[in-house]
Amino acid sequence: MLAVFRVRAYRKLFTAQVVALLGTGLLTVALGLLAFDLAGDRAGAVLGTALTIKMAAYVLVAPVMAALVERLPRKMVLVGADVVRAAIALSLPFVAQEWQIYVLIFVLQSASATFTPAFQALIPVILPQERDYTRALSLSRLAYDLESLVSPMIAAVLLTVISYNNLFLGTMAGFLASGVLVVTTVLPPVPVAGNKGSVLHRTTLGARIFARVPSLRGLLALNLVVAAATALVLVNTVVYVREIYGLSNTDVAVALACFGAGSMVVALTAPRVLERVEDRSLMLAGALVLIVGLGVTVFISASAFPWWLLLALWVVLGAGTSMINTPSARLLRRAATDATRSYIFTAQFSLSHACFMITYPVAGWIGAGMGQPTAALVLVVLATLGTGFALRLWPAHPTEAMLETVREGA
Repeated sequence: MLAVFRVRAYRKLFTAQVVALLGTGLLTVALGLLAFDLAGDRAGAVLGTALTIKMAAYVLVAPVMAALVERLPRKMVLVGADVVRAAIALSLPFVAQEWQIYVLIFVLQSASATFTPAFQALIPVILPQERDYTRALSLSRLAYDLESLVSPMIAAVLLTVISYNNLFLGTMAGFLASGVLVVTTVLPPVPVAGNKGSVLHRTTLGARIFARVPSLRGLLALNLVVAAATALVLVNTVVYVREIYGLSNTDVAVALACFGAGSMVVALTAPRVLERVEDRSLMLAGALVLIVGLGVTVFISASAFPWWLLLALWVVLGAGTSMINTPSARLLRRAATDATRSYIFTAQFSLSHACFMITYPVAGWIGAGMGQPTAALVLVVLATLGTGFALRLWPAHPTEAMLETVREGA
């Protein structure tokens, strides 16, 4: 797996991704604690609203920005987004009202919606061989898991000596370090997209390709399954830990770290597993794991449920999400050409986060208004529906006719 680090450009970009995600992980913990500080037992509703706004920025901004910046130097796009994110992170410690959280999160995540698809579309250019690209996907999944594992543990240590507001400074430092690494990286020439037409045409191109390729339609349905499990963990962990179990801020970080640990285990083993198992089989197995795991959470606050068992359940949910997320970019790569790659990656970024616009409000608002068991039950239903649609839309042996049509020019 580590052989891909021999490529200097990939090595530096991966490092940039890691430090930015470490900062983002601190932001996740600090934002949850800030919401609890401002709203108390309504923290789930506030955090759910903030995360829904984040998803709205991803869904609405990402496709438009992909069309607007397609001819700009990739380095300029990436560094500019990092600078904006660092500035917003510096502002968050001064928040005193809920609406201020919502405004700042929208701006910060709009910058992320510009950065992330541009970054992801660079990796297939740097690593054109599928074997190397699969390894890079696992490493990328590990990097994302650092946000859920290492960052919360760092946060847990820091919270013993500093207030949570200071964690936002760590977020700012991560984004600035990422920008410096990108500036000093020599990027390969990126083919200029040959797509013509209006901004609207180019903005919707990726979504239209998704609608025509069976594997991508299945991926879209599985995105809903991932969103259901992730929303429950990110939105309501602070409520489970602080309200139901009556534990500390440090325990919130520990629970989030368990979710990341489960995902990391799968990411480490995925390259070897995918040499023997089809992407579809692994991803559908992950969906089943998430349905079962979410089903168990229905009983957490309805009956006695040991703390250690909740941590184990969070590990299982993390593993299930990684079983779907890790292979997903392989599907995108196979469906893409030089002309459509950035649009397809942006469409996945946007459409996958659109699912969170459904699941975050369910986790936050239903959890706050009707209780955590009800929220978990609704999320189980959504995950089951997503899995059923994936089975229908992505047959085990689809024809290649649609894919060939896309390659000839969508």
